[in-house]
Amino acid sequence: MKLLALLSAALVACGGCVHTRSAQDLSTRTYVIDEDASGVGSALGTGGSGYSCDDELNQCFTRCWETTKQPYPHVEHNEWYYEHCTRECRKQYTQCVEGLEKEEAERAKKRPPLEFSSFDKARDWIRTHKAEVALGTVVVVAGAAFIIATGGSGALILAPLAL
Repeated sequence: MKLLALLSAALVACGGCVHTRSAQDLSTRTYVIDEDASGVGSALGTGGSGYSCDDELNQCFTRCWETTKQPYPHVEHNEWYYEHCTRECRKQYTQCVEGLEKEEAERAKKRPPLEFSSFDKARDWIRTHKAEVALGTVVVVAGAAFIIATGGSGALILAPLAL
């Protein structure tokens, strides 16, 4: 009987409480926040609202293709002219995307990381405030750093931030 009590005490002392998780255990898992990532960042001008470089690209190509004044010596809409419009509008598109990325990087620098004491609190807050967070936002849960991302199926996830 004494041996059984001694072994039980040693097992509890070595194993600790199995219900608690350390920050290291938390930081090695990916957590699903929501099955649908739609609406993320919509209040920030990202994630579907605000200025769209894709729309600008389509408008640029339409303007270029429909113009009556074509570069000399080309006088008809042909393969060369299609490539010309594609090339010129792609330059504008690239500048647009780079500009939006720069603006988002500036906004991200100004935002402090979100900090929560438990994963449940983080999940609940992010679910109710999806429009106010952007993909790539750093979230600290119980000392472990995560980043808000989307999974392959379009789910909103918290992925471990590897430095």
